[in-house]
Amino acid sequence: MQLLETAFWSSGGSRHGLADQLGFSKSKANALIAGLVEQGLLAEAGLQESSGGRRPENLRLNGALGVVVGVDIGATSLDVAVLRPDLSVLAQHGEAADVRQGPGVVLARVLVLMRELLSRNGLQARDVLGIGIGVPGPVNFAAGQLVNPPLMPAWDSFSIRDVLREDYAAPVFVDNDVNLMALGELWRLQRSLTNFLVIKVGTGIGCGIVCHGEVYRGAAGSAGDVGHICVDQEGPRCHCGNLGCVEVMAAGPAITRMAVEAANAGESEALAKVLRAQGHLEALDVGEASRAGDAAANAIVQRAGKLIGQMLASVVNFFNPSHIFIGGGITRIGPLFLAAVRQSVYQRSLALSTRHLEIQYTPLGTQGGVIGAGVLAMQETLKARGVAP
Repeated sequence: MQLLETAFWSSGGSRHGLADQLGFSKSKANALIAGLVEQGLLAEAGLQESSGGRRPENLRLNGALGVVVGVDIGATSLDVAVLRPDLSVLAQHGEAADVRQGPGVVLARVLVLMRELLSRNGLQARDVLGIGIGVPGPVNFAAGQLVNPPLMPAWDSFSIRDVLREDYAAPVFVDNDVNLMALGELWRLQRSLTNFLVIKVGTGIGCGIVCHGEVYRGAAGSAGDVGHICVDQEGPRCHCGNLGCVEVMAAGPAITRMAVEAANAGESEALAKVLRAQGHLEALDVGEASRAGDAAANAIVQRAGKLIGQMLASVVNFFNPSHIFIGGGITRIGPLFLAAVRQSVYQRSLALSTRHLEIQYTPLGTQGGVIGAGVLAMQETLKARGVAP
């Protein structure tokens, strides 16, 4: 049902507004809406602001339908959220995790967190409409399985759906984590932008592609695997086997490696002090030192931003997006990183490609993954139930 899908993607709307978006007559829209309200799929949710005359009733997906669960599995983190049909968050929990422990360990923890969050809100497994899961690797979307994931080889062809089906009758949808970030931004924007990129920089580097208002996954689910674009043919060997990939030279572990080298070489007293105190360094330590004016930390942040911008310039010239949103843990490193990315992209891209290009951190921030997983779960559940095309 187009009308239900439109209400979801526009975060609700008035009868007149939904009719206008779909090109329906007022009588046709009213009849369809009355049917959806009677079925309990749509619900009236208060009055909108008046634009002159009677204030229209706002319509949303009925909260009594149930909930969706969004799961965002990162290389070193795990976030689980329970969301209403309008994607407002009922409960959420995030913690450190290690995907290299394998699917058995990680998914067992996911199931525990799901039960706890549902129970906290007086909900049970039968209240779950759908489950969306993001994972840091290429995904065969139809099968819901990872395909040769470089960061998590033990997950290759593992059936995540089968594990969750033991406890939940709700459909389970699996996609690449950055695709879900892109889907989350698309929902936030109510599809007002149709061609943009979302870049995630953390342990790895990936790209979610929105083309003509839809997430583009490619022929085999590996579209957007930009972390393995070469930026230096003489660079270090990447875990994928090739030399000089931008991921091995500019992602979180690379920033940490450069910081340790600078600290050990006596180039940064600030980083050396943290290394002595903690016994290790993280990318966020580099960000703090950079914001405090440490020259070596500034150089590391700028180098990482420059290399990522170099990679993005090629993508910009090829795809010509209107916006690039940058997310992932590395965004907390500070504004200098974003400035370095922008400078490199604008310097290396064609003038026509960057004339109206905007590059910024993702407005959804750390919520992007679970919101995107919720969008996936709600959208695909509506399709699976035959109430949306």
